Formats: sequence, structure tokens, C-alpha cells
Amino acid sequence: MDFDVSSDWHVASPYDFLRTLRHEQPVFFSEHLDAYVLTRYDDIRAAYGDHRRFSSKGSLTISRSLTEETRARLGEHGSFLSSFVANVDPPDHTRLRRSVSRAFTPRAVSALEQRFRELNEQLLDRVLPSGGADFIADIGHEPSVKLTAAFIGVPEADESFVQSRVKDWFQLFLSPQPAARQLELADSFLTYLDYVDRLVASRAKDPQDDFTSLMTSLIGSELSHREVVELISTILLGGNDTVPNQLGNSVLRLLREDTWPVPEALIPGAVEECMRIDGASLGSFRYALTDITLHGTTIPAGALVLLSTDSAAHDETVFPEPERFVIDRQNADAHLVFGYGIHFCVGAALGRLQLRTALEVLGRRLPYLSLDPGPVTYRKSIVGRGLTTLPVHW
Repeated sequence: MDFDVSSDWHVASPYDFLRTLRHEQPVFFSEHLDAYVLTRYDDIRAAYGDHRRFSSKGSLTISRSLTEETRARLGEHGSFLSSFVANVDPPDHTRLRRSVSRAFTPRAVSALEQRFRELNEQLLDRVLPSGGADFIADIGHEPSVKLTAAFIGVPEADESFVQSRVKDWFQLFLSPQPAARQLELADSFLTYLDYVDRLVASRAKDPQDDFTSLMTSLIGSELSHREVVELISTILLGGNDTVPNQLGNSVLRLLREDTWPVPEALIPGAVEECMRIDGASLGSFRYALTDITLHGTTIPAGALVLLSTDSAAHDETVFPEPERFVIDRQNADAHLVFGYGIHFCVGAALGRLQLRTALEVLGRRLPYLSLDPGPVTYRKSIVGRGLTTLPVHW
């Protein structure tokens, strides 16, 4: 058996497979991914903290499946994210992280909470009379998309454009696609980059009170133009996709566990346990900088390595009875969904705030939320877990 991103079980329920790997092949070579896979919690956390052996440089651009024609179409942008903060090692990482962190201070993140709460309330005012909806399409994404757009400085009229391009980005770089579809997605991606490039140029001429203007002000002194474009492009990815995916996964889990609505005092723990058991991120890639021997297996220098945070979150040596949802699990926040060490997600506090706020507002406004009958399906992805649809009623 192997990883197979084209199969339903790969995202929906890989846990029996991952358990077998942890017990029998903790360092597993996947023919399908053409990568070595680390599956034990302690090994994964150690790898996150060891950039001298497990390099982040180039790790986000999983473009080995791209055809030569697609690579030619992308040109220099085939290495997109080459200077994104999660895709480089120190000392570049230290410089980039310092710049980005200016916008993610506790005060700045806290100031976004009220706006996010208002966006959820406004959305529910509109959809509540209908009595039901597709949670993914109609409820889960909009508040996060709008908050991220306002934070970055994307005009409201451009939100749907950015959201659609973000989805294309994920398909192009993080899931296998037929040759013809790759070219379509590449064109969409280049349009997206051009849009962000123009946004940066406009803020250089006319600064506003937003993240893009703050980062643009650092061009020349701390950052390059390309670094700013890539930072903005990628933060838009998180707000338009990763956080909403986690909210959808969390609502499905809470409804299935009959723990809806979550009492307010339990919401912070519920958020962590939902991220642990149904993480929107399945792992991160690294490159081995030297031969690395673990558990009797040698990972050769230059090999791609998947740090399976999905497996780490279900490691029974860290989380007893890992397949059981425990809303007040004491160490649930030890999951590695946000990474670890120097690459701990710079937007983690904002993501957690959004999830806590959404569950509080949704639970109060939709206390009788229920699942519609029918199968649940997930998007096919190498490193992400997100539902395609989630019909609900109230």
C-alpha cells in the first residue's frame, strides 16, 4: 500500500495506513509521492527544528508533476514561493520572519476579532431565514475571505477573483493534474501573480492602512519586490482556503460527535482537538541536505521528505486513543498543524482567533444546526484536507 492522492481514503481516512507506517515503517519511501515520509511525532517535531539537515528551501513548490510545457509557460514563476518565509532557511528566513511579524502583533490580531465577528453575524443575518445551506459554499468561507482581503488591502470587488485564483494555485502546485488542465491553471496562476504585483505597485505610490502597504514600505531596506509579492500571495492562500477548510472540518466533526453547540468555555480546547483530529494541513515537505539515517533507513541527500503532521497528530504515544474525539483533551494543542520551531506559522494566532470566534457565533446563532443525509466528500490534495460540500439545516 502507498499514499495515493487520487483516492478518497488519502484525505478522508488515512489513519489505519498511517498507524501501520508508524509501527512498521516509521521512515517510509512513497513511490507515489517520490518522497520519504516521516510518521512518528518525535521524528517530525525534531525534523521541523533541524534546518541544517531538513531544509525548507524550495519545499513548498511540489512541481515535479508539472509537464515541460507547463514549466515553460510558468517561466521564472515555476519557482514561485522561492522566497516565501516558510520556503527558505536562515538567514533569509530570519530576515523575512522579522518583517512579516510586524503585522501579526498580539494587539494587531486582537483588533481583527471584532471585525471578524461582525462579518459572521452579517452573513448569518442573510442566510438564517433560508433554514439550510451548503456550509462550505455559503457560510464557511466568506467571513475569512473578507477579513483576509481587508487585512491585505484587496478591494471588496476583487475578493471573488482572488478566491478563485487561490483554488487554482492549490490545484496546480499541490495536486496532480492532466497536462491540458495544468496549462489552464498555469495561466490562472500567472494572472493571480500579476494582480498581486499591481497591488504592490499601487501601494508603493499610494500607501493605505493595510498589510500590503506595510510590506511595500520595507522594499529596498529589508525586502525585495518579489519577496513582498510572494508574501502577500501566500497569506491570501491561508485566509481564502486553509482557515475555512479547518472550520468546515471542525463543524463536521462537532456535529458528528453530537457536541454542537460547544459551550463557550470549551471552545478553545475544541478548536485544538478539531485541528488535531481533522487538520486542514496534512504535512510539510523538506529536502534532506545530507544522508540521514533514522530507524535503520537512510534518507539520501537531496531526497524529498514529507513530515506527516497528520500522522503525528494521531500518534498514540503522544495522544492516547488518538481516533477518539476528546473535547477537553489536555494536550490537544501539541499537534503540529501550524508547524514547529522557527517555521511555526506566523498567522497561527489569527487562525485560532478566527476558528474560536466562528464557533462561538455559529453556535449561538445556529444552536440546532444539523447535517443533511448523504455522503461527505473531500478535495483531493497532497497536503490539505478540505470538504467539497457540507449540506446542513437548522
